Amino acid sequence: MALKISDKSLFVRLLRAPWWVSFAVAAIVTAGMFALLPKDLKAGAILSGIPFVVIGVMAAWRQRGTLSPKQIEDALQKLAAMTAREFTDALAAAYERDGYKVERFTKPGADLAIEKQGYTTLVSCKRWKAANHGVEPLRELLAAMEKAETGRGIYVALNSVSDAAAQFAEKNGIRILVSDELATFIR
Repeated sequence: MALKISDKSLFVRLLRAPWWVSFAVAAIVTAGMFALLPKDLKAGAILSGIPFVVIGVMAAWRQRGTLSPKQIEDALQKLAAMTAREFTDALAAAYERDGYKVERFTKPGADLAIEKQGYTTLVSCKRWKAANHGVEPLRELLAAMEKAETGRGIYVALNSVSDAAAQFAEKNGIRILVSDELATFIR
């Protein structure tokens, strides 16, 4: 039987919070215990904050590559200001930085073909600036995937996709790269 930690536990909440919150809790717990415990137990007061310091270190490690909400907003504004060619070039550069071999895909339905470890993935970013993303561009990507005989596809969008499009993508093995994740990836 696998042990599962509740999403409401203090540990999980501190891991999701900014890393500095755990260090603040550690300082408060240590100061409170130091003030409340008798003189001969002051060493225990100092040790009482260690679990929170460990959680803070874990949270900092997990959050090391993430952007702040302000940085994400700025990145999304910069992406929205790009032309289609600039955006495709930036996306290709981001995939190359991650170790992919990138080629322009000249057939309909996709813009890039990326390859890593022998697996090819088609990337569609033609409609990345659209306000609404429905199922139709995902069908085009799926058709291109079938013609290229690859079971992997990525649809890139600046704004969120419709629920029907998200369900279609999940059903057909298409990953959707959207807003916050897109800003973090391309930065």
